[in-house]
Amino acid sequence: MAEYVTINNVRSWYDTEGEGEPLVLLHGGFSDSRDFDGNLRKLAEKFKVYLLDRRGHGHTPDVDGPVSIDMLVDDVVAFIEEVVGGPAYLAGYSSGGFVALAVASRRPDLVRKLVLVSTAYAPEGWLFLPEPDGQMPQQLVDRYAEVSPDGGDHFPVVVRKFAEMELDAAVDPGALASPTLILVGDDDMIHLRHIVDMYEAVPDAQLGIVPAATHLMLFERPDLVTRLVDEFLTTEPVLLMPVRRPGGILAQQQR
Repeated sequence: MAEYVTINNVRSWYDTEGEGEPLVLLHGGFSDSRDFDGNLRKLAEKFKVYLLDRRGHGHTPDVDGPVSIDMLVDDVVAFIEEVVGGPAYLAGYSSGGFVALAVASRRPDLVRKLVLVSTAYAPEGWLFLPEPDGQMPQQLVDRYAEVSPDGGDHFPVVVRKFAEMELDAAVDPGALASPTLILVGDDDMIHLRHIVDMYEAVPDAQLGIVPAATHLMLFERPDLVTRLVDEFLTTEPVLLMPVRRPGGILAQQQR
């Protein structure tokens, strides 16, 4: 059921579906919660899924002035506290994953488990980033215009301010306390070495490199990605021969 809530003076749109433990989904940049149609939204069969259109995206209007990662984190923290009402599972895609990473770093008490789909923790992780005044794909412009209360002509303003923010935004993945699943396509927009560095830095992480997939893996491999996220959220792995994890072969040799 779609509703609006005012958080940090922004009239923010969100939708809910399903029953059970709360799962908050954060869409990618210059997009909206339709990113999860046909993939992670299906998890409403097991969870109460919350889909939040982040400020300046989807049905949620832009706000005058620059944007910062602190603002975006504050928005999600307020949403979890005021709407969800307590700790939740948190999953983010692309730049939404970066926001989710920052939320989990700052407020681990609110994040039960964290899922990062096709995201980097620092600008150098991306093969390329959007230019503040660059040309965006027409399909993206048209989708923005379909639902934005600001109208299609406002899209370049949103692109400029969010692209400028991403030029120097970074989070230390080593600060994470939440169990974390990191998913990336084998032909993604992110350096695979960067993803491995993130995996090795997060104290309690799982890593999945999705074959034959790009930055659009949610649409290319929806069933596989949804199954991997489902298993991560609902089960604990049974490891028969751990190496790098606590109690593993390397850990024992280093004692």
